This record gives sequence, C-alpha cells and structure tokens, in this order.
Amino acid sequence: GSFSPDEVIRKRLLIDGDGAGDDRRINLLVKSFIKWCNSGSQEEGYLQYQRMLSTLSQCEFSMGKTLLVYDMNLREMENYEKIYKDIGKQEKIIAAAHEKISECKKQILQAKRIRKNRQEYDALAKVIQHHPDRHETLKQLEALGKELQNLSHIKENVEDKLELRRKQFHVLLSTIHELQQTLENDEKLSEAEESQETQMEAEAKQ
Repeated sequence: GSFSPDEVIRKRLLIDGDGAGDDRRINLLVKSFIKWCNSGSQEEGYLQYQRMLSTLSQCEFSMGKTLLVYDMNLREMENYEKIYKDIGKQEKIIAAAHEKISECKKQILQAKRIRKNRQEYDALAKVIQHHPDRHETLKQLEALGKELQNLSHIKENVEDKLELRRKQFHVLLSTIHELQQTLENDEKLSEAEESQETQMEAEAKQ
C-alpha cells in the first residue's frame, strides 16, 4: 500500500539514524548483492563484490561515527548533570549566604539600637550627675530651713535690741532735756538772785 509523507519520513528516520544516508547505503548494498547473485561473468561479480565491500565500509564508518556521537552525547549529558548538581550546590551556597547576610543585617540593626540606647543612657547619666539626688536635695532644704530659722531668731533679737536701745535713747534724750531745763532754770534763778543782791547792795550804799 501507499504511505503518507509523514510515515515515509518517520520510517526513513528510523532506518537512517542521524540522517547521514544509511538507508540509501543499505538499499545500495541490497541491490549490489542482488546484482552479484545475478552476475553472469566473473568480472561483473568481482565488480559487484567490490561495491558491496565499499558500501559495507561506508556503513561501518557511519556506524562508528554514530557511536562516537552517541558516546559524546552521553558524556555531555553526564557533564550537564554534573553542572546541574554544581548549580544546585551553588544555589544552596548562595541561599545560605543570603540567609547569613540577612542575619548579619539583623545583628547590625540590633547593634545600632544598642549603641543608640547606650548614647541616650550616657547623655541621661551626665544630666543626672549634674543634679543631686532627692535625698541630698531634702537634706540641703532641711539645712537651709534651719539656717533660715536661725536668721529669723537673730533678726528678732536684733529688732528687740534696737527697740530697747531706742527706748533707752528716748529716756536718755528725755533726761538730757530735763537736765537742760533744770540747768536753764538754775541759771535764771542765779541771775535773779545776783540781780537782787546787786540791787540790795545799791540800796545799802544810798
């Protein structure tokens, strides 16, 4: 029966291996064998025999080349599998490196936070050092309160002394004023007595 073009191509590929014309050589070999079998003379048979040997050599060469290509393909496949495994290992190494980098980034962020907190703590500690604590402040306020109370007592004592000295000075001024008045009265009395005596002496002389 007749074959469709696709079937013909499929059969030729199955027979022809890598497409180098092996099916043509086999067909030629079969034809040469038939001619050799039907050859009439010895010379024609020898010629067909040489053609069959030549075709067989070509087929063997083509087969050897196909085997070499097959071996090369096997080695390439093995090489690709090795490369694939190496790529898988490299991907694992890269993934581990990315994970390590991510962990390092987290550690760096944590270190930055610790450093920032430490700087804030140091700054706060310096501020606290410049200010006394509550207990010390209360002691100072208590001491200042006692000192203020003592100063208040001293002020009161000074004011009392000033008031006493003012009264004493007032009494002294009053005494001086009275003494001055007494002296003036005594002086007036003496003048009057002297004037009276002078008058009496004058009258006695007359």
